Order: sequence, then structure tokens, then C-alpha cells
Amino acid sequence: MDYEAILPTRSSASSSGRSSGSKKASSLAELEDVAVRLGGRLIQSGMSFSLAAGEMVAVLGPNGAGKTTLLKLLLGLVRPAAGSIRVLGAPPRRGNRLIGYVPQFRVLETERALRARDVVGFGLDGHRWGPAWPSRSREAAIDRALEEVGALELAEAPIGYLSGGEQQRLLIAQALLSSPRLLLLDEPLSNLDIARAQEVVQLVDGIRRERQVAVLLVTHDVNPLLPCVDRVLYMANGRCLLGAPDEVINREKLSELYGSPVEVVEALGRLFVVGVET
Repeated sequence: MDYEAILPTRSSASSSGRSSGSKKASSLAELEDVAVRLGGRLIQSGMSFSLAAGEMVAVLGPNGAGKTTLLKLLLGLVRPAAGSIRVLGAPPRRGNRLIGYVPQFRVLETERALRARDVVGFGLDGHRWGPAWPSRSREAAIDRALEEVGALELAEAPIGYLSGGEQQRLLIAQALLSSPRLLLLDEPLSNLDIARAQEVVQLVDGIRRERQVAVLLVTHDVNPLLPCVDRVLYMANGRCLLGAPDEVINREKLSELYGSPVEVVEALGRLFVVGVET
């Protein structure tokens, strides 16, 4: 495995303090007995969970386990082979403006003439053909999003000169422009050093608390998320396991999930998960 975890002491309940009953009442996404097939291969089966308003869930697992596919299911880009999915009270559909989506991060290097403001503005009208029609309301909305992610001073900066962490902030701002109730982030910490990754985690944590949006965040490195994540969804071997970090990331649960021995070793205040390649 390619991550290490520091697991805080937690009770069996979510760190948000919400009961299971209140989570059910405020669920923004629900999956029931979902199975996924890609290219004729069964990726996941029996996947059931719900996501509540204001909750942050980290999605973990090896490559090919279906983490990105899970986001595509919620976006209506992939259909399940079995089971049911409801997002914001309805079946998933493409182009749902109440879902903010940040795809897997790639550093933007080629468009040096493109400003940070332009990239964020794609969240308003990037789906339309041709240049955006300038207006005061549009520019004000972009400024508010930039300010929310701490990047207002970067508004006129050429995108190609910004760091990976700065560019990731812009992509998050772009996703916020439609005032989403559900925020899906696919590997937002990749290509970032430890300090920048922690900054992005703190930013997302602040946003979900302030806006009460639900956050589903795919990552290979759970460590930066542990101070603020409510639950983890671990996907492996065609199955998934959901719970508080210390309920899921332990020798017994992971060995059962993988169907082979997995060790969780504590050293120097950290827990290392070993025995399975990701």
C-alpha cells in the first residue's frame, strides 16, 4: 500500500456527531446494493451507503477498485449493473448543477495566456460554445469564489505560472460557482507536497462546514484527511467497507476485505498498512 495513517482515537460514531437516523433524513446521496461492471468485469458488488449534508468521506483503495467510477455513478456518467442510486432525491443525471466535480488533477502548463479568472469562470459557462459574455454579475461571482478559496489575489495571474496547489484552489473555486450541495473530488492531493496537501484539506474542510455540502474525496493518502474526515469508504477486491477510520483501517477488517493477510503496523506514532500492492 502506498499510504500511511495516523489514526486518532474515535468512538464508533462519526466524528460529526450526527446519529444514523439524522444522516438518513438528510442524505444527499444513497446507494443500495449497487453492482458495477466495466468491460465485462465486475468492479464492485453489494455497495450500499449514504452521504449526509456536511459530511466528508474519504474514498480509499487500490488502483482499479472503482473509486473514480463511483464518482461517475453519482454524476450519471456510468450506470450501475444492479441496485439503485439516488442523488439529491432523484436518479443521477448528467449536468446536475447541484453537484460540484473536480476531476483528477493535472498541472496546467500550456495555457500561459489563460488567467486564473478565466479558469474559474468555466464553472459558469464552460459548457457553452464560444467566449463568455462579460458582465458585472459574472465577474462578481468569480471574485466571490476566488475569495472563498483564498486566491483572489491570483485572479489576473497567467495559469501556467501558478503552482500545483494554487491551480487546485482554482479548480475547487470553479466547482463552487454553481452553489453545489454535493462536492466530488477525484485525487485532489496528487502532485502536491505535504504542506500544500494539508492546505487543500483544510480548505475543503472549511468549505463543507460553512456551506454544509457533502464531500466525497478520492485519495491514495488518507493521512492529511484524518483530523477532519468523518468516515472512510475502502474499496477493494470487488467489495467496500465504510466506517470511521479506526473501524476500517485495521488488520482484521482489511484482511477480510482483501481476502488475504494485511498488517497494520504502528511505529513512531504512525500506522503503516502493509501486505497488499495498490
